Amino acid sequence: MYKNKLTMFTNTSKPIVLLLFAFSVTACQSVPQQHAEPINEKLTRSQHSSSVDPITKSTDDKKATPPAKLEYDFLTSPCDIAGKELAAAEIPYQDLMQQIRSELKLKAINNRRIKIQRDWYASHPAYLDRTFKRGEPFLYFITSEVRKRNMPMELALLPIVESAFDPFAYSHGRASGIWQFVPWTGKRYGMKLNWWYDGRRDIYASTKGALDYLQRLYNYFDHDWLLALAAYNSGEGNVRKAIKRNQRKHKPTDFWSLKLPKETQAYVPKLLALADLVRQPETYGLHFNAIDNKPFLKRVPIGSQIDLGLAADLADLSMEEIYKYNAAFNRWATAPDGPHYLHIPVDRASGFEKKLKKLPSRARIKWIRYKVRTGDSLSTIARKFSTTKKLILSVNQLNNNLIRIGQKLMIPTATRSLSQYSLSADRRLAKITQRKRRGSKIKHRVKAGDNLWDISRKYKVNIRKLAKWNGMATTDKLSVGRSLNVWLTDGNAKAAARISAGPGKTRKIHYRVRNGDSLARISQKFKVAIKDLLKWNRLNPKKYLQPGQSIMLMVDISKQSGI
Repeated sequence: MYKNKLTMFTNTSKPIVLLLFAFSVTACQSVPQQHAEPINEKLTRSQHSSSVDPITKSTDDKKATPPAKLEYDFLTSPCDIAGKELAAAEIPYQDLMQQIRSELKLKAINNRRIKIQRDWYASHPAYLDRTFKRGEPFLYFITSEVRKRNMPMELALLPIVESAFDPFAYSHGRASGIWQFVPWTGKRYGMKLNWWYDGRRDIYASTKGALDYLQRLYNYFDHDWLLALAAYNSGEGNVRKAIKRNQRKHKPTDFWSLKLPKETQAYVPKLLALADLVRQPETYGLHFNAIDNKPFLKRVPIGSQIDLGLAADLADLSMEEIYKYNAAFNRWATAPDGPHYLHIPVDRASGFEKKLKKLPSRARIKWIRYKVRTGDSLSTIARKFSTTKKLILSVNQLNNNLIRIGQKLMIPTATRSLSQYSLSADRRLAKITQRKRRGSKIKHRVKAGDNLWDISRKYKVNIRKLAKWNGMATTDKLSVGRSLNVWLTDGNAKAAARISAGPGKTRKIHYRVRNGDSLARISQKFKVAIKDLLKWNRLNPKKYLQPGQSIMLMVDISKQSGI
């Protein structure tokens, strides 16, 4: 079994200056941290033949310290360095990239798999610049958390491999956020998920959860960081099976000897390649832009729900910025039930707090008095105003879903048009569905028993594309009545329309105009009258159709032939 020999890697060339800080002891009081349930300890642990850890640079026999039980005011506490006061501490580098470089721990390895990844990154310096720029608001906090736990600083680079530091990254496997948690694992590690809020995109909650998870994987796989990283990517079950398979064949059980999924075989080398480039950028002709080695964001308590547009105004931020720093909030406001905090740039935080203090709680969102009409239900009212039935029930102190015509309800609403909340979940989905694509678009109304696989077969489209067109994962459940976007090529558009509508029925489709198309050509193709085309789309007959233009057609299936 490997014996862990982790130590802090010390750069002897780094200038050392001792400063005395007048922080009181109470500034660094710890609060017990909530930990998720541990990995099932009943699972057989892997056995290794060597007692030497080939992964880490090492000078002593001390085991890694467990995660520090500290909570602090997001990125701004004097306890950030090593989880303790800076009473007589070494001044850190002014450049965070240099600080990261000085604390890399994993042993530098040079093999073909790492070289392939390193060559790709080195040949795409613009990609690296964009990625580090995107991660700049979050890197100080991540490195502080890694340092507090005495974990390898290479882990601070892991979000590059996972998501390129995009807080809105979403995979077809339902993984979300810079650390790419799937829903089940996110909940297991303390991340709330609901209509308003997704903790997997919360930099504070997701970073703590990711490091908790990696620490447990490291302990589970006998203090082997490469196996822990492989398990983070593909699951501990896959890594455990690969180890057992090699044990039966009397083969080595280190990461490089295991047969793992292709993605995982490249995943660990990507991280090690990135670490090598950060460690010695000049060797590979790279230059990393400096990042200030100081807090970028502050976690500001807000106490209650607030409209994100209003919060942006109070903090003097754009809508894109308020969402980028607070990507966990899905809608036009923070979640009614919390968490009640916002991440605000440090240089704007004080002004934001002062303005927020003067603002009455009732004025943090807009309220309207709505009169119930025929056909209304709490669900339809909630959808109309982009809120939830639960919140309407709560603010109106209703005990059940029964409402009556003429009844007046107080409804919390956005202070501005929903289209202005540019990075809310609804607007992100709208951008995906409105993106120009080849072919024509139709709508499929989900019926009882429908699933994405059956729908993709029905329209002869790729299931992954179908999921992407609708901003979802291939494994997501469908709600009855939901409208799905389906993009069709000319080859199957009419056939799909016939399948959806049934024999002898008229079906509405959206057709994307191509080069060479004319009203006459389209009318002949779908056997509709030119005057109807003009009427349906309010077209000027004197103007030419433009490639990419979308027009609506009512197709009578009974008049189609050859399909």
